[in-house]
Amino acid sequence: MNIAIIILNWNGKALLEQFLLSVTSYSKEATIYVADNASTDQSVAFVKANYPEVKIIKNSENGGYAKGYNDALKHVEEDIYCLLNSDIEVTPNWLDPIIDTFKTEPDTAIIQPKILDYNNKTTFEYAGAAGGFVDKYGYPYCRGRIFNTIEADTNQYQDASIFWASGACFFIRKKTFHALNGFDESFFAHMEEIDLCWRAFNTGYKAKYINNSTVYHVGGATLDASHPKKTYLNFRNSLFTLTKNAKGNIFLLLLVRLILDGIAGLKFLFQFKFNHLIAILKAHISFYGHLSSLLKVRKQHTQKSGYYSTTSIVWSYLAEKKRHYSQL
Repeated sequence: MNIAIIILNWNGKALLEQFLLSVTSYSKEATIYVADNASTDQSVAFVKANYPEVKIIKNSENGGYAKGYNDALKHVEEDIYCLLNSDIEVTPNWLDPIIDTFKTEPDTAIIQPKILDYNNKTTFEYAGAAGGFVDKYGYPYCRGRIFNTIEADTNQYQDASIFWASGACFFIRKKTFHALNGFDESFFAHMEEIDLCWRAFNTGYKAKYINNSTVYHVGGATLDASHPKKTYLNFRNSLFTLTKNAKGNIFLLLLVRLILDGIAGLKFLFQFKFNHLIAILKAHISFYGHLSSLLKVRKQHTQKSGYYSTTSIVWSYLAEKKRHYSQL
């Protein structure tokens, strides 16, 4: 079984200088690629000069995370893909339990390791933590992170089936990725991995969290969490994912989402974060502009076996004050 680590890069020379050494040092089992999204800095030159063993894939444009990986993975032949953010430090032997799981569990198609905070290595990191789930209205949350409440890692989350794996460090079988036609490029960036995992689940594939593999993620190195564009993409793409994949009466779900997103917008208003309020409004305008095409995609797939949570994470978090996954 061959494994490829593919690091998507866009003007990230500083991150490659900081983190690529850990990947090359602790990933001898893998072929390592840097997929460059038409960078204008010296990223590619740096990799060629300092890491001749790393293969370079040059994309013709910056198509974001989704298109960037879709284009790059056409040139990767290995059986297992590891899509790795450029702001991740890996650890010794991190690949061993991942490879073992793929070998011994043929029904497992997607895997995520433990993702801890690079700047506070005793706590989980926002983007993935110990594996993700989605509530009945399409809001994502994780074992170890619900909204902005992040838990310390006390080894409380062992190996388990999960609903989605983080795109920060995302393992997937090559045949599964291509059977699902890869990422939805209309997302550009953010939550495309959740959409892919939801489509995988609806098709019968399984995702798993592996506790004995650890990586450290900076998070927000390419787009800070406080940036309104991130708010825009997260709200819009969450609606995209829900419409495409959820079971049940989609219009009722969208009505509830409209109300809940409105409440989130009011919160930003009261916090004087007007750019984030505008970002939510723009997200909904863009979503409604895409609604017709999203409904057509929805009709092409059955949601009979699709994931449908009975939980409202917003209600659990705000009304019931359940801040940790173990309380749900």
